[in-house]
Amino acid sequence: MSDENNLLAPCPNSPNCVSSLSGSKDHWVAPLEVSDNRESSLQRVQSVLDSLPRVEYDVVGQSRIQARFKSLVMRFTDDVTFYVRENGVVEVRSASRIGYWDLGANRRRVESLREKLAEIQTNDRSAQLDPPSARPVG
Repeated sequence: MSDENNLLAPCPNSPNCVSSLSGSKDHWVAPLEVSDNRESSLQRVQSVLDSLPRVEYDVVGQSRIQARFKSLVMRFTDDVTFYVRENGVVEVRSASRIGYWDLGANRRRVESLREKLAEIQTNDRSAQLDPPSARPVG
């Protein structure tokens, strides 16, 4: 097994996990294109996680975030790991702690995170194109 595969834990055979490093088409999800550097991508991922309900997370080292998402009704916990590469690309794994099938919840979570991160990127670009001094006052 290469070092590349050790960045995120492998998904089990059950259909309750997705990973950007999975070799299985059933478990594979595209990595998150966040920024062009590790520091900025880490900050943006943390900003999105801070905005979500029922999420706790820890930054582990310089390139990894371990998050725990709790469902609203049943309080199930899903574990989400983000590994941020030097080039800013975020490898992601989202998996249910219990149960066999997650009804697509982990895949939907990753895609929702992708959308929220894209919004931040769009807002950042808009702010760069429209500096504060050029904005109308009032």
